[in-house]
Amino acid sequence: MELWLVWVIAGIVFFIIELFTPVLFFLNLAIAAFFGAIAAYFGLAAIWQVLIFGAIAGILLGFLRPLLVKNVKKDDTTSGLEEKYIGKAAKTIRPTGAIDGRITIYGEEWGAKSIDGNEIPEGTDVKIIRNEDMIFIVEKI
Repeated sequence: MELWLVWVIAGIVFFIIELFTPVLFFLNLAIAAFFGAIAAYFGLAAIWQVLIFGAIAGILLGFLRPLLVKNVKKDDTTSGLEEKYIGKAAKTIRPTGAIDGRITIYGEEWGAKSIDGNEIPEGTDVKIIRNEDMIFIVEKI
């Protein structure tokens, strides 16, 4: 098998990996592998191909990746929690403080913390302010 073809296959593999793990890392390696393929096609020695691959990968990772990461639009999709739970009333089923607690809403039990760190007694009506992962931040109504 021609060495330039190995570089092309490596570039395609890096590109496919980037498609499944969009971290903008493997895209740089894919581009660098294609430069390695060009070097191999023109008959440069294997050591030069590897050096070109490493140099291009280093340059792209150092300059292109930060630029791409900075300019990638953040995903503004919501998790569904915002519409269904945020701003709604719930009831504490365990004392809820700065560290932990439990609330119930729609017949479901959720972890909760108080927004100001003060303990909210069991059985108190609370309003859900926001969520942090699967924990709701609540305040006393």
